[in-house]
Amino acid sequence: MGLLFAGIGIGLLVGILPGLSGTVGMSLVLPFVFGMDPGDALALLMGMVAVIHTADTFPSVLLGVPGSSGSQATIVDGYPMARNGEASRALAAAFFSSMVGGILGALVLFLILPVARPLVLALGSPELFMLTLLGLATVGVLSGTRPILGILAGLLGLLIGAVGAAPAVPHYRYTFDSLYLFDGVSLPVLALGLFALPELLDLLIGKQRIARGAVLVGGWLQGFRDVIQHRWLVARCSILGVVIGLVPGLGGSVVDWISYGHAVQSAPDRERFGKGDVRGVIGPESSNNAKEGGTLVPTLLFGIPGSGTTAVLLGGLGILGLQAGPAMLTTHLDATLVIIWTLAIANVFGTMACLLPSRLIARISLVPAVRLAPFLIVVMLAGAYQSTRHWGDLFAFFAIGLLGWVMKQTGWPRPPLLIGFVLAAASERYLWISWSRYGWSWLLHPGVVVLGVLTLIFLVGGIRMGGRLGKTGDV
Repeated sequence: MGLLFAGIGIGLLVGILPGLSGTVGMSLVLPFVFGMDPGDALALLMGMVAVIHTADTFPSVLLGVPGSSGSQATIVDGYPMARNGEASRALAAAFFSSMVGGILGALVLFLILPVARPLVLALGSPELFMLTLLGLATVGVLSGTRPILGILAGLLGLLIGAVGAAPAVPHYRYTFDSLYLFDGVSLPVLALGLFALPELLDLLIGKQRIARGAVLVGGWLQGFRDVIQHRWLVARCSILGVVIGLVPGLGGSVVDWISYGHAVQSAPDRERFGKGDVRGVIGPESSNNAKEGGTLVPTLLFGIPGSGTTAVLLGGLGILGLQAGPAMLTTHLDATLVIIWTLAIANVFGTMACLLPSRLIARISLVPAVRLAPFLIVVMLAGAYQSTRHWGDLFAFFAIGLLGWVMKQTGWPRPPLLIGFVLAAASERYLWISWSRYGWSWLLHPGVVVLGVLTLIFLVGGIRMGGRLGKTGDV
């Protein structure tokens, strides 16, 4: 339990600092597991992993800065809630929904392990490509009254994601003979520049603070009641998070956007989304913690990492003498159960650790931006620079920040650009493999047809919703 709490503490710190991720936290902890008992080491590692996507809510809600790749969609409604003086309510709703999602993710992991093998093996490259298209289809939902601009922004994200090495062939694109661009643009740099810097610039230009009012309204009790009221949304998004987490390499950075899109499309009244609707916080936060349970299925059963974090976890298992594969359900079943129950317990204690100081931390939203700016600039620059530790990260951060500010001033939606960027490499890789192996015949696979229909429904629904909102005058 002591090592579990140590892991929780490290995970909270990594989650609160913008730009860091579970991969960074896992890399920091991994050297300390040499020679440790497997149960103790797994408690330390999983305690850290379980709470990162709980703590990363603080910067997403209070500062409009994504704490990690899994908290990007939380900004869309979480930050407007902070600006409306509802930071405490948004944080509490996020923490409770994260806890429920994490526990459900661990429970589903426990139940699905015996039957997960045929499910994971049934997904080939054509189905994986269609899943990336399903993620791209959320751009219509996230674009408000301007779905066409959202689609264009998503295509721009795909273009930026194509910078650097091609995922399928030995070829470099759009590098302009710059060594820095050979590895492409870093996700933390893009997310920080696209969302964080424009918000800070607007606050400084207007000499404002984050919360427009002089006092905070709502509290953690209201956030708890919100989660109870929308319990079925929590359940649906948690299951969605687990399912998407099962797909190796897909869920880490897009599951929160897909869940946000589901929250919008399943709501009878959608006018408040993007302006401070608590459902826009509950949906993504439920799924990003539940996703951790899903990513562990291919990791433990096949040795296929479901995310960067679980890729480092595989190294940790090797250090402990544990071989990922069927043996994790037989010879090493005890270690698997330690992982599952640690995941559930850490979510409970991590939520408590975040909830207790949330009211005090929420008062940051009352501090004038001119006083916060020096600290935030340093944090943003550190978060951007740690990506590749190259000076190019800083230049890219300011260039993307300028692009994000222009997009915000001209009304272009920014989330679709981020979705396109995240899915660029995966969509290209799976399309290349599908074409090389099946030719045109992969289009007739049953799974491809079903996912294609769902993608069309999602895309057309988003465009129609944008048209209806435009007619009513909502922006």
